[in-house]
Amino acid sequence: MIAALFVAKGGCYFGLDGVDPWNEERDARLYPGPYPVVAHPPCERWCMLAGLVEHRWGHKKGDDGGTFASALASVRKWGGVLEHPAYTAAWAAHGLPEPGTYGWQRDLFGGWTCQVAQSAYGHLAQKLTWLYYVGNAPPPAMRWETPAGTHKVSRFDDTGSSQPALTKKQAKATPPEFRDLMLSIAKSARIEK
Repeated sequence: MIAALFVAKGGCYFGLDGVDPWNEERDARLYPGPYPVVAHPPCERWCMLAGLVEHRWGHKKGDDGGTFASALASVRKWGGVLEHPAYTAAWAAHGLPEPGTYGWQRDLFGGWTCQVAQSAYGHLAQKLTWLYYVGNAPPPAMRWETPAGTHKVSRFDDTGSSQPALTKKQAKATPPEFRDLMLSIAKSARIEK
């Protein structure tokens, strides 16, 4: 069994054998274990647009109700993988080492970080993503290429790209191949107590 934490109700982690999805209603901050996790804590208060969110709606940068801290604690306690957008401010706020652009890097707590492009796993946008993994087995090999994708994640993308912007729902979506990879990483991560 794998626990999928902070996932969208009815999203790609629902209806799968061996997956226990925790959406907002179940409050994944209360996850008691004992299964390894795939954690997708909300990113709006940590991402590169968090300053805009704070300015426009008053939501303080980093004030996520403890969701990232809870996800990180679950990964460290039960094993598994946490994913967040590349360049997330949550990494520095929680003492995680910023990953390089290729390969896994070890941290002082026995975890591993890396950067991957979800476009290598079927996302329409490049969607650079940082992963944090903890488990008994070494982290798996990944696709390290960074295909450009056919779309940009946000209309606020100021790179000058003429690509069409994804809807908010499309941008947040996890491609099935990437979801399956996250589940396989979590399965290999069980921490023996």
